Amino acid sequence: MAYSLEQADIWIDLIGQHLTLPKHNKSYVISTGKNGIGEQENSGKTPRGWHKVALKFGHAAPPNAVFKARQQTGEVYDAALAAQYPERDWILSRILWLSGLEENFNQGEGCDTFQRYIYIHGTPDTEPMGIPLSHGCIRMRNQDVIELFELIAEDALVFISEQRLNLKDGTQAIAD
Repeated sequence: MAYSLEQADIWIDLIGQHLTLPKHNKSYVISTGKNGIGEQENSGKTPRGWHKVALKFGHAAPPNAVFKARQQTGEVYDAALAAQYPERDWILSRILWLSGLEENFNQGEGCDTFQRYIYIHGTPDTEPMGIPLSHGCIRMRNQDVIELFELIAEDALVFISEQRLNLKDGTQAIAD
């Protein structure tokens, strides 16, 4: 099925490091894959193209709740916990698990976004935003991902672009 940007509930601009909700007139600074852009399994890269929010986790979780394998650990992130586990890849507050919609591109063997566990999730507020630093996921500030979680339903349509999206006037134009 072909999609148009006007249908998307979430636009993710990998170049500009922004996530936009065009129907809600909201935009957030994000952090994507430090290894760059791509769909290859085990690459640590953020996939492109059409996706949907397959599953959501953390509805009643407090801000900074820690998740492992999409389950709350019972921990709440703070400086002491960070010092205790300095190498941990923190997944906090909420998870929106993405599933690719393009066969043999971001869906299927060796490139499957869902099987790669690509999420939109919260990260410690001490982590920089606006620069790629994740392991392929889309990281957000905790309050931002909580707001996103409330505004976006499962099955919401997501477009992840490696080209700058023209977000100023809400059009679907992709800039050069």
